[in-house]
Amino acid sequence: MKIDNRPFLAAGIIIALLIGVMAVFLASGDPDGLESSALVVQGQKMITGGTPEHAEIHEENEGRFSYSAPMPDYSLGEKMGPFGGIIAIVAGTILAFLVVFAIVYAIKKARPVQQNQ
Repeated sequence: MKIDNRPFLAAGIIIALLIGVMAVFLASGDPDGLESSALVVQGQKMITGGTPEHAEIHEENEGRFSYSAPMPDYSLGEKMGPFGGIIAIVAGTILAFLVVFAIVYAIKKARPVQQNQ
């Protein structure tokens, strides 16, 4: 008996997209986690209190691997505002699902067919 997973997958994608879209409006603009820790170490932020407007993480990338994110800070730039953030999150969510589906498809194709006895 084969179970149809499509409704479950569609519901998962819809829920992920809803959470992503809501995050654009509900997330804090003040960096936290690793970004906040880097600002504290560099002396640009106090442990308590908000992040100054001019604070920017300075990295020493000379002779090291570096890259530029296609959609930094989950946005498409200041001009697009929250709408750019929505587009970036929707595109990222869909891309993540496509990568997972491609990996699952490749694994299924590589697995030998089992005979029912």
